[in-house]
Amino acid sequence: QTRTVTERAREEEPRLPRQHRAEQPHLTPERARDRERKEAAPGVPEAAQRTQPTVGVNGRMAISNTPQQQQEDARKREPRVNYRIRVPEVRLVGVEGEQLGIVAIEEAMRMANELGIDLVEVAATARPPVCRLMDYGKFKYLQKKKTADAKRTSTHVEVKEVKLRPKTDHHDYETKLNQARRFLVDGNRVKMTVMFRGREIAYANTQRERLMEVATALADCSVVDVTPKVEGRNMSMMLNPKRGGGGGGGGGGTPKPVEPVAPVSPAPVAPAPRPAPTVTTRGSSTARPE
Repeated sequence: QTRTVTERAREEEPRLPRQHRAEQPHLTPERARDRERKEAAPGVPEAAQRTQPTVGVNGRMAISNTPQQQQEDARKREPRVNYRIRVPEVRLVGVEGEQLGIVAIEEAMRMANELGIDLVEVAATARPPVCRLMDYGKFKYLQKKKTADAKRTSTHVEVKEVKLRPKTDHHDYETKLNQARRFLVDGNRVKMTVMFRGREIAYANTQRERLMEVATALADCSVVDVTPKVEGRNMSMMLNPKRGGGGGGGGGGTPKPVEPVAPVSPAPVAPAPRPAPTVTTRGSSTARPE
């Protein structure tokens, strides 16, 4: 008797219990296993059943990602504090950082209780573990504040791209150059890109020289990070803002224009006194004052 492919596949797939076939004839094996697990633990809520580890692909254990599991993972990443430290002895560090030597865990806890602070495990891999007497709540607050300050004061550097073409006119070229200068003065990195089309790639050497001219023109506010190189049908060059006296973000990369100096008019000169007229007489000459 000739059987179709569908009939052979139905016979080869695993047979389900009779009650499952009667209720849902198209029940898959995965759904059947889920139903059997629910029937085996009728008193366990469904949320608790989902947190139980299940077998994933290739027989590996699937990791549950429930909020309870996330809280437990976060707790494991934190250092052990006070009664969570379960070792017989520890190397103790005082409040001011002084070394107190190796003491029993009971003695360390007694000292922490007397001072009204916590016993925190700072080096769990050491033998014996290193613990310190500190106010753990205050320590966490200062660490969180330091992280927030570092994030707030950190500068976010972006990469700005300025695109050119081999046939870009001189006026557009100057506009692109000023735009790149503005980006560098603001503290951003600039990627100068020349896009080729068709047979324009044959003139790559000419455009490489043009990009080096751009680097020379922007040398007062930038430094070349990546020299011009061909990437597919594009040629790119990376410029970084110059730190310190010349450029990006701090001192301004654009040179200030020199203000014209007004011409200085010469100071007026007093006229020279006229010579006194002379009166000539017979035998002598005398000067007559005016």
